[in-house]
Amino acid sequence: MRETFLDGRVKAAQPADGFRSGLDAVMLAAAVPAVAGQSALELGAGSGVASLCLLARVPAVTVTGVERDAALAALAQMNAAGNAAANGAAARFVAADIFALPPDLKRDFDQVFANPPFHGEGQASPDAARAAALQDGGRLGDWLALGVQRTVSGGCFTAILRADRLNEALAALPERGVLAFPLWPRAGAAPKRVIVQARKGSRAPFALAPGLVLHRQDGSWTPEADAVLRCGAALALPGAHL
Repeated sequence: MRETFLDGRVKAAQPADGFRSGLDAVMLAAAVPAVAGQSALELGAGSGVASLCLLARVPAVTVTGVERDAALAALAQMNAAGNAAANGAAARFVAADIFALPPDLKRDFDQVFANPPFHGEGQASPDAARAAALQDGGRLGDWLALGVQRTVSGGCFTAILRADRLNEALAALPERGVLAFPLWPRAGAAPKRVIVQARKGSRAPFALAPGLVLHRQDGSWTPEADAVLRCGAALALPGAHL
């Protein structure tokens, strides 16, 4: 199944069954504060959508994605080749367990980002691939700790999570230099997703940002959400405090 993102600037084949990247991947990419010349590592890259959306916004970033499902990693590399032909920005995808990274990836990156499995105990999807992508098996904290570990001092680790797991995320992240950015379905509704970002080595206190409202009351995108999802704008995370 072939899908487009950022108003057609990113094209990606995705599995017909199982987990497919969508809004979470686009929002995650928009929150990564990468600049030209930096290195970036995506943990759990899936079909590569988040990495490719990041490259569409900041082409001169060296992006490596790690995905444990070899078929998905190959699909991500195919997607990367297709997008590179269109916009000249290339990414590399590696089939590996993030907790057993290849030697050349056991180093620090300027930016690390992830859309980790964030469903805990409860009913799992009957689709094995979807369940593997969504159920964390009690390892959400390990994902977040690894993300910070692989981030260079002064760099950022960024993740998108279910909002009701924010407390667990904060317990696994450093006490300082962390920002939470809620994604509100509409004004007055409880958030379903939250972006967390940690600047490694920062001494700034924890900050809760106002976040982003996704939909108007009629269900259409707000102008701010549309700027990210269609136009490829960066999310305005208030990073100065970090």
